[in-house]
Amino acid sequence: MSERWYQKAVIYCLDIDTFADSNGDGVGDIRGLIGRLDYLSRLGITCLWLNPIHPSPDRDDGYDVSDFYNVDPRFGNLGDFAELLHEAGNLGIKVIIDLVVNHTSDQHPWFQSARSSPDSPYRDWYVWSETEPPDRKQGMVFPGEQKETWSYDRTAGLWYYHRFYNFQPDLNMNNPEVREEVKKICSFWLQLGVAGFRMDAVPFIIEETTPGVPAPPKDMDFLTELRQHVQWLVGDAVLLAEANVEPDQLVGYFGDSGGSSNRIHMLFDFMLNGRLMLALARQDPELIIDALRDTPTLPHGGQWATFLRNHDEVDLSRLTAEQRADVFAAFGPDEDMQLYGRGIRRRMAPMLGNDRRRLELAYALQFSLRGTPVLRYGEEIGMGDDLSLPGRNAIRTPMQWSMMPNAGFSSAGPDDLVRPMVTGGEFDWHKVNVTKQRHDPASLLSWFERMIRTLREAPEVGSGRCTHVDVPTPPGVLVHRCDDVTGTMLFVHNLCKNSGTVDLSSVYAESEHPNDVLADQEYPEPGKLDAIKIGGYGYRWIRIRRRP
Repeated sequence: MSERWYQKAVIYCLDIDTFADSNGDGVGDIRGLIGRLDYLSRLGITCLWLNPIHPSPDRDDGYDVSDFYNVDPRFGNLGDFAELLHEAGNLGIKVIIDLVVNHTSDQHPWFQSARSSPDSPYRDWYVWSETEPPDRKQGMVFPGEQKETWSYDRTAGLWYYHRFYNFQPDLNMNNPEVREEVKKICSFWLQLGVAGFRMDAVPFIIEETTPGVPAPPKDMDFLTELRQHVQWLVGDAVLLAEANVEPDQLVGYFGDSGGSSNRIHMLFDFMLNGRLMLALARQDPELIIDALRDTPTLPHGGQWATFLRNHDEVDLSRLTAEQRADVFAAFGPDEDMQLYGRGIRRRMAPMLGNDRRRLELAYALQFSLRGTPVLRYGEEIGMGDDLSLPGRNAIRTPMQWSMMPNAGFSSAGPDDLVRPMVTGGEFDWHKVNVTKQRHDPASLLSWFERMIRTLREAPEVGSGRCTHVDVPTPPGVLVHRCDDVTGTMLFVHNLCKNSGTVDLSSVYAESEHPNDVLADQEYPEPGKLDAIKIGGYGYRWIRIRRRP
């Protein structure tokens, strides 16, 4: 891969504990994941993103870290992790891990020491207030589940800040010692061989928190420091950030006002994600067109990461109340399908009524837009969810591998599984699993493999210029193109059920010979592009030009 390998990657996100269990204790582990790397390679994955792997009391699915320099013993040990990196590297798969340094667990030795004495060397590693802060009940990340962002600690005799749950005290990034520790954590894992980090909650990491100041300024310089440190150690290491902020702030996360790309390499595109979900709900591409037109110019090397479903809820907070209501009505009409008043806790297959046409359309559209696609485990086989589980756990059920007990995830008894299998209905693991789809060349899994192979043959999609093709179209039809030195791809996606025809002769050149490389059905040859037919919920990827 090139120096900017991440621009042409396909990222696969998974939780180790729900992917594959090798020792029969009911919890997925690293050795189980190693045994499934061939599957990921065949699927076409080039980068594996692991959700938290560190020791944790596990009150927030591992995001309450109690030791940044080790692996949760449920998953294995550092030797197992080193072997994972080696075996993944042999298959051309890079591995990035979650970097969760906005906070620690309240069981972390740092916090236990900090609260025990004002003389503790770790007292200033956290954010404290001697008096009850007036903004105590403001800024909650999980409204309805959190009651406050400042809690009183009787042992310390002080109030401590926690942007998230009260068992996750925030680290004080204004303290130079904390910054150096974060760099040391990065050094440790980079030395082991990870290819980079997905940084959790970046806007909160860089907040200069002060009691009574509900909207504190952000210290962007720390991102510059961290980028320099990481790339000094490993030149092609990547920082992929979660930063769901206002559009006018986004470019500042990539680089400073001078236009340099000296901060985060990649950002999840939350603005596009919300618009994608609204477009699919309304069956109208207008907001996607707006997103393509409004995309800010990124510094050289900056890259978006696109997604439909990630490991959390579908976050609709960037939509208006009316727009959000439309998405809820289409994809999460029941209250137990919604979360925090702003999101949906379902997988894509249930949201789209398990309609194969709409599933293919949705992912063909996501993978063809600018940026690097991120795929959540199980989406490639159309897994369902379990709404009886609390919160985000609804979409964190075990991977469904086969017809063996527990879908081949684990040999443990059903009551010993980390979470129950999806059972009953059309998403039951007997009906939806890898083995069944592997034997079916017309399955969703086979389609994903074919689609990703096609994407890998079109590098201009990840690194080129992505623009809307402004021509008259039938209702629901989006036309866009990706151009780079490697060639040009033309994309036609129909978000509604009615078929149509589009005249794209304005982009035709006599020296070119357009041909379909991926489509929902057999279509007539593109010819001079003057009568491009498209079926209901259809898609066509058309190769226009390829570098000789």
